[in-house]
Amino acid sequence: MRCPFCGNEDTQVKDSRPTDDNSTIRRRRQCPNCGARFTTFERVQLRELTVIKSTGQREPFDRDKLARSMQISLRKRPVDADRLERVVNGIVRRLESSGESEIPTAAIGEIVMDALAHLDQVGYVRFASVYRNFREAKDFEDFVGKLGEHE
Repeated sequence: MRCPFCGNEDTQVKDSRPTDDNSTIRRRRQCPNCGARFTTFERVQLRELTVIKSTGQREPFDRDKLARSMQISLRKRPVDADRLERVVNGIVRRLESSGESEIPTAAIGEIVMDALAHLDQVGYVRFASVYRNFREAKDFEDFVGKLGEHE
């Protein structure tokens, strides 16, 4: 692992332990060149995933981008970070075990919408407003109205 401070190619692992949900290994590392300490996380990846954007462009799946978009939707909401992490891990496992290596953004968006609907209603509406491209207040009214019908 390359040192993020000096770029040295050889760093030493000082401590390894699983995270609370046992889905990731947390490693404390130290650079013998500059002495800096940093943390890395290692997780299982079942397959390389490619996202097919609505424009047809392809790009590698980015787990952190998925987590960030969900965090933005849940900003200032009473959702525990560990719970969100478990949901993100579940979505990634679902995508990796789907058997497909190329996944359209629309499919990912629907999976995220489903997960947020069960996690936090406000986060669900926030995500939907961007994902479904709400243009005016009426779009919110219609969406929230349909949400009330399903309860």
